[in-house]
Amino acid sequence: MIKKEIEDALNAQVNAEFWSAYLYLSMSCHFESIGRNGVANWFRVQYKEELAHGEALLNYIHARDGRVVLQPIQGVPTEWTSVKSAFIDTIEHERKVTSMINSLYALAEENRDYATRQKLNGFIAEQVEEEENVQHILDNLDLIGEDGAGLYQLDLELAKRTYVDPAL
Repeated sequence: MIKKEIEDALNAQVNAEFWSAYLYLSMSCHFESIGRNGVANWFRVQYKEELAHGEALLNYIHARDGRVVLQPIQGVPTEWTSVKSAFIDTIEHERKVTSMINSLYALAEENRDYATRQKLNGFIAEQVEEEENVQHILDNLDLIGEDGAGLYQLDLELAKRTYVDPAL
């Protein structure tokens, strides 16, 4: 059985993962509405990944005989001034999520909950990948600047991203 303190923290993370999904779906819808379909695709895939993260945690709580308590999802932004501003928001958000996962890991360690700590190892690795991927896009956006041809090429590249179910 999972300790109540860990269960509560995991439930909060489930909510954060679903909020992340909602944020990325909003980004996808925004960029699709202005004809940046590749960017929209990248965020739509990100949305699906965040849903999978939330479900993985939800399933883990159940596996440990805990109780999942879903909370309302807070509202998210619906517009961005540029592709770059959306990816700046994304890197900031992913860094926040990394901090949250690290705090969960520390709590599991403090409580000698080795099963939860082990489960979170996959999330820690996932966050490293998330931040690296977004930083790569931001680096490309810095290189491109306001060049329309460069933004067009990046949009085409981001359109190729496909969803792969994360092994969490």
